[in-house]
Amino acid sequence: MWFSTLPWGCIPELSPNCMDMTNSSSTYLGIVVGALIGAIVSWWIFNRQKKTSDKQDYTLNRIEQLESYNEKLLEKIKDLEEHNEKLLEKILDMNKKIDSLLGN
Repeated sequence: MWFSTLPWGCIPELSPNCMDMTNSSSTYLGIVVGALIGAIVSWWIFNRQKKTSDKQDYTLNRIEQLESYNEKLLEKIKDLEEHNEKLLEKILDMNKKIDSLLGN
């Protein structure tokens, strides 16, 4: 194989005629394994952050929906209070008219 003819040494994991692993092949193997582990850890961190970000976005959107609903509800309550205030004023006016008619 061409792995045994590399100028920096023999890689026994890839070449069957190699008796001992050289320092350079050990270094290269360590770099490859480190890169693979780094890629896996980076992907895992990215995936976890994406899931967290998606949950936060969902929560923020839900909060905005609830806030909008609460604003509409408060507006309806305000309108109802204004209506009740007008109704109370009319009742008090009718009460005054009844009292004035009964008083005469």
